[in-house]
Amino acid sequence: MAVSVSILAVITSLHLIAFVLAIGAESRRSTAKVVPDQYDERTYCVYDTDASTVYGLAAFGLLLISQMIVNGVTRCLCFGKGLVTGSCSTTCAIIFFIFSWVSFLGAEACLLAGSARNAYHTKYRGFLGQKDLSCATLRKGVFAAGAALTLLSLIGSFLYYWAHSRADTGGWEKHRNEGVGMTSSSYPQQQQTSEFEKA
Repeated sequence: MAVSVSILAVITSLHLIAFVLAIGAESRRSTAKVVPDQYDERTYCVYDTDASTVYGLAAFGLLLISQMIVNGVTRCLCFGKGLVTGSCSTTCAIIFFIFSWVSFLGAEACLLAGSARNAYHTKYRGFLGQKDLSCATLRKGVFAAGAALTLLSLIGSFLYYWAHSRADTGGWEKHRNEGVGMTSSSYPQQQQTSEFEKA
């Protein structure tokens, strides 16, 4: 399997769009303020926007699609004639495979948890006379961590696909097999020539 520029372009595009969406989700996190209820003594939280939830879930989906494409093309490191050689490319493919999965799972966890937490809205917080009221909001930096891990996932996926393609093409093993084939086919001819010379 040779490296496909179109697959690399799709992987890079999906990761970069997910990165931009994660940055947008970080900047558009929900904020809230405590407002007294006009009908009773209780207070409640008023939230402004849920744009971060939408951005975070969109980034989550794009990152998932990109990971599915990479592992679909490489068959999730399970098949391939070059992956049984034990070469340096095979070792690099395994290392980058693990790295891409760890960074992918970390990014997905941050994006999903951030989206879920951002969508959680508390309604009532207590009575009007109570002090130190706070509305549940997403902590700063969750989507930013997801964005950083998205870039690491892009690097890991890119290098994994490249190393897997290099290992799967055979490299030096392909030339070795061709050389063995030429030697075995020319040997009987040399033996027949030497027998004719003796006669």
